[in-house]
Amino acid sequence: MSEVERESMEFDVVIVGAGPAGLAAAIRLKQLNSELSVVVLEKGGEVGAHILSGAVIDPVGLNRLLPDWKDDPDHPLKTPVKDDQFLVLGPAGSLRIPNFVLPPLMNNHGNYIASLGNVCKWLAARAENLGVEIYPGFAAAEVLFNDDGAVIGVATGDMGVERDGSHGPNYAPGMALLGKYVLIGEGVRGSLAKQLIAKFGLAEGREPQKFGIGLKELWEVEPGKHKPGLVQHSFGWPLGSDTGGGSFLYHFDDNLVAVGFVVHLNYKNPYLSPFEEFQRFKTHPAVRDTFEGGKRVSYGARAITEGGWQSVPKLVFPGGALIGCSAGFVNVPRIKGSHNAVLSGMQAAENVAEALAAGRANDELTAYEEGWRASEIGKDLKKVRNVKPLWSKFGLWLGVGLGGFDMWVNSLLGFSLFGTLKHGKTDAASLEPASKHKKIDYPKADGVLTFDRLSSVFLSNTNHEEDQPVHLQVKDSDLQKQSEHDVYAGPSSRYCPAGVYEWVDADGNAAADKMGVDVRFVINAQNCVHCKTCDIKDPNQNINWVPPQGGEGPVYQNM
Repeated sequence: MSEVERESMEFDVVIVGAGPAGLAAAIRLKQLNSELSVVVLEKGGEVGAHILSGAVIDPVGLNRLLPDWKDDPDHPLKTPVKDDQFLVLGPAGSLRIPNFVLPPLMNNHGNYIASLGNVCKWLAARAENLGVEIYPGFAAAEVLFNDDGAVIGVATGDMGVERDGSHGPNYAPGMALLGKYVLIGEGVRGSLAKQLIAKFGLAEGREPQKFGIGLKELWEVEPGKHKPGLVQHSFGWPLGSDTGGGSFLYHFDDNLVAVGFVVHLNYKNPYLSPFEEFQRFKTHPAVRDTFEGGKRVSYGARAITEGGWQSVPKLVFPGGALIGCSAGFVNVPRIKGSHNAVLSGMQAAENVAEALAAGRANDELTAYEEGWRASEIGKDLKKVRNVKPLWSKFGLWLGVGLGGFDMWVNSLLGFSLFGTLKHGKTDAASLEPASKHKKIDYPKADGVLTFDRLSSVFLSNTNHEEDQPVHLQVKDSDLQKQSEHDVYAGPSSRYCPAGVYEWVDADGNAAADKMGVDVRFVINAQNCVHCKTCDIKDPNQNINWVPPQGGEGPVYQNM
């Protein structure tokens, strides 16, 4: 336990994260035993505030969790997919891939376009109706262990800590929430999951986890350009053939279009800016007409797990388990993970309920670890396990073609001619020195179709108190200068989608790629949208993301 004296509360089950996995676990626990005491901690100021996804939702998880969900008049899945398009983009034109060429698992009919944040708000209401306690605005900042090393709970972060680490006039220590089991559903690259994976060696024998960064805007478009139920995916321009990624346009609700861009974080060129590539994408002739005359209403970004089948760590540790994106259950070619998040929360909950019924506590939920690969989650991920490594190894054209072929073989015959391919390097190790690459000259934002980062962050409603300790921790300042700047030309100023990081000279001018001058590293932590890209992509793994005070960060609406 921490040396800080904390008030404590005891529960049967403590769940960290009010995303689809955590809320599904809470609901399932109450369905199985209404007498169980279940608490969900959520670092966002309200449920859904930090949730960002495309999202085209496969309802398989909801069908299992809440078979009557369609009878609930408040459910948020109002727009079924009606038209499914897949485009290859060149600099000036596009080519549509016929749907019959695509593997069956890529078909989106039967799925729904929605805001995943609104889905989580709705699930939270269902959970609370069952008696689940949900505490938004409380970030789980510390894992608590017993003398045997088993997890027995978490502690929320202290409030009112000054920037220098001293206790301010409004200081209040965090609270300890103790449970017989703790389920970690923080999402991608969660700070507690990262600690637990390291402490218990959960990634041993697995391939390195791979990631992408997903950037998203929500637009209100002219009624004549709105096509409810249209799902449009693309790959190709503006990314080069050696950089993985793609895009989506989803038409839903009242004249809303969600547009997103994903860049795989194993890119090599330190001059690449995922945010600027996203802005360029919107200028393509196959895309821009949708947004002309429209209004951008929201913006956000977050990392995405892409390692899949071969990168999922061991899911259990003494006292708890990883669920959802903390475990890495995203199906990359389908650009979907919420269905597997719900299913994983349910599976973990069922194993917890069984363990509690047997009088167990704070041990390993071995059945959860042993069962997921044979479940619907495992079957979903196994079919696509080679798509990412094939793309990474062979580039856009050959890699995507081989990936499609492999998905067809897996779907029809149940095996892969490639076996199970390895991912190789981490995304941090994939970055190459700036001397091997040319600078990319990105066009200036026009403020109508394309935008800068600061005006975009404004739309995310992000807020952090400036007098608290910086939650983006640089472990070695000298290393940051000698390597991240002098060798890699300051990629943090480009990979961050929120303008958090700057290298500036003595006059305060941008100096990310200026060599031979005095520069300093500036961290604008108040801009952070909690995407975790810095924690993943820094070439030296020298930046550690930890939660700020509870409730701070973005406040996404309809995202």
